Amino acid sequence: MKQIYIIIITLLALSTNLNAQETQAAEPKVGLVLSGGGAKGFAHIGVLKVVDSLGIRVDYIAGTSMGAIIGSLYASGYSGKQLDSIFKGVNFDDILNDNIPRSAKSTYEREISERYAITLPFDHLKVKLPTALSKGQNTFNLLTKLLLHVSSEDDFSKLPIPFFCIATDVETGQQVILDKGNLPQAVKASGAFPSLFQPVDIDGKLLIDGGVVNNYPIKELKAKGMDIIIGVDVQDGLANRTDLSSAPQILFQINNFRTINDMKIKSKMTDIYIKPDISKFNVVSFDDGNQIIHNGEVAAKKEIDILKQLKAKQHYTPSKKQTDLSPDSLQINYIETNGIDKYTRSYILGKLKIRPYSKISYNDLSEGANNIVATNNFDSFFYELKPEQDNTYKIITNVSETKKTTFLKLGLHYDDLYKSAILANITKKQFLLKNDVVSMDFIIGDHVRYNLDYFIDKGIYWSVGLKSRYNEFSQGIVANAFLTPTQINTTGVNKINAELSDFNNQVYLQTLFRNDLVLSLGVEHKKLRVKTETILSSEDEKETLFENSNYVSLFGELKYDTYDSKYFPTEGVLFSAQGNHYVYSSDFSSTFSPFTILKAELGYAFKVSDKLSFNLVTDGGFKINPKANRFLDFVLGGYGNNFINNFKPFYGYDFLSIAADSYIKGGVSLDYQFLPKNHIMVAANYANVEDRLFDGTDWFSWPEYSGYAVGYSFESFLGPIEAKYTISPETKQSYWFFNLGYWF
Repeated sequence: MKQIYIIIITLLALSTNLNAQETQAAEPKVGLVLSGGGAKGFAHIGVLKVVDSLGIRVDYIAGTSMGAIIGSLYASGYSGKQLDSIFKGVNFDDILNDNIPRSAKSTYEREISERYAITLPFDHLKVKLPTALSKGQNTFNLLTKLLLHVSSEDDFSKLPIPFFCIATDVETGQQVILDKGNLPQAVKASGAFPSLFQPVDIDGKLLIDGGVVNNYPIKELKAKGMDIIIGVDVQDGLANRTDLSSAPQILFQINNFRTINDMKIKSKMTDIYIKPDISKFNVVSFDDGNQIIHNGEVAAKKEIDILKQLKAKQHYTPSKKQTDLSPDSLQINYIETNGIDKYTRSYILGKLKIRPYSKISYNDLSEGANNIVATNNFDSFFYELKPEQDNTYKIITNVSETKKTTFLKLGLHYDDLYKSAILANITKKQFLLKNDVVSMDFIIGDHVRYNLDYFIDKGIYWSVGLKSRYNEFSQGIVANAFLTPTQINTTGVNKINAELSDFNNQVYLQTLFRNDLVLSLGVEHKKLRVKTETILSSEDEKETLFENSNYVSLFGELKYDTYDSKYFPTEGVLFSAQGNHYVYSSDFSSTFSPFTILKAELGYAFKVSDKLSFNLVTDGGFKINPKANRFLDFVLGGYGNNFINNFKPFYGYDFLSIAADSYIKGGVSLDYQFLPKNHIMVAANYANVEDRLFDGTDWFSWPEYSGYAVGYSFESFLGPIEAKYTISPETKQSYWFFNLGYWF
């Protein structure tokens, strides 16, 4: 009897299980297709928030471009609400422009990036255009961080929700379905908008934005066995004549012909078709993200009844756990390097600044990746984080070494000292060695100049450098910069119209303790020539030569620079200490004796709000053995960012107006960025300047000199455009200073 009961119970259990399986099997498989559309794709997030609120189970996701980005994150486990929070916290200006943080660049790389307006590949005497505006490294870094929790999975069908995305083979024009491999790289390829983002090499195929061939992969999704398709379409409609005012707009229109015609068919294939109102937005309307997300919610709620009907058909809905954000730190066991030929493993590790068997922050990893990209020695760089035992990771790096080693760089500049100038530069990497670079600036304008740099980069080891520079300008210079008190009394002049030329050569060793801390030691040769037509000893003379000497000195410099911007710092610290010991002179004036010049600068920038920042700066210097000639004394006045020797800017006074063998100066500037790249500047500076200033306590007294400035600055592609009005209460005189372009 007991056996009969057991049989009956077993049969009932099997029957119940079979019925459940039949019910589950009868449930429709739901696919979700998300189109591309740039910033308009934020509407996908709004739709997903509604889908989540109804508890609808999605069985497969397909996406293109922005649809691929959001789709991959949702497939990995993020909720619509989480995606809302994540994307609201992203600075899309940095993402789109590939703004590599200044901190990621070495001292030499900063100088290069902060001097030239245009950089073009130059090969076989032919100028080539870059393949894209951005390498997309910041996009990749962000995706890698957000998708870290699924980094062990190479098969996208095994994600919490199966997923694939579409890219375009730029060589064949054929679509490529990406459903395996490195997920962040695949998504980056799907969103590599032509000319904006660099193509992505995957398995030997050069891939760009999937929207070029298939912006709404519904057929491919149906082929995965999906019964019901929810589709979100954020593609543009056709623009009218008034909106077609530029070449890019016309190109967009031409591409839209195909996608719009495709959607006439594909929309009918979509069971639940959601079309958010994105008519007022474009592909780069990232500042309108909140409104676009809201419009996505509104569009989804219009289909709320049919979505509820779908939910009613789903008896099985797995509980969706909230995905944890990536950890702040990673334990690294091993670093694998691939794709290296000309460069060494130690070079890659040196730039990454990551060591095996160490704990790092994710920001450290991103900064290391940016360090490599900032060298411009690689066409592409990507990495994988592979989890191992005990919550540790292995880093697999892949680089593609650039074949572009020669570059033409251009710049345009005007300031009140050097006047107008055009800069043409030729830079050659791997000139003599694999890790060297030679750079030659030719500056043509009112004053001819040149800069030659040769640098063998060994990172944290001792690098070797050579610099050669020639400068010249004509300017009224305060008389005591060159004349003795007796000569001034005899001639009765306070200012001399002088022509100065400076020929400077350095050989040095340099080591990086980190990107922002560098020590340099070397030998310097200087040929200094100063002449005037203001003072003549006889009627037969056409000019008076004050100085025409060669100098040799030993020098050292320690520099710590964490400013986030050279020209408009909003945060960071700047410290520089430099010393020159002059051991030899050809002694044109017969007054030479060995002397030492020491100088230092300290700056601190900080934000008060998103738009308002302050920069506090103090600097000073003095000469040891003040009996030596005066031609390398400190001379203050004017505004500039590229003064040579010991000339120092000082608001309220004309160029080169205050001279002595020692000085101390302090200043504060207020920067109000009322619009992106637009600045209102207010500044004040104070100084004590006199011979042997630091022999007593006078340097600590109330400032003898002061000046104030107010101005406007604009960050253009040529560099800063500035106009500043300055005044000094001591002299009651005012000066306007103008600047156009990067300083060089």
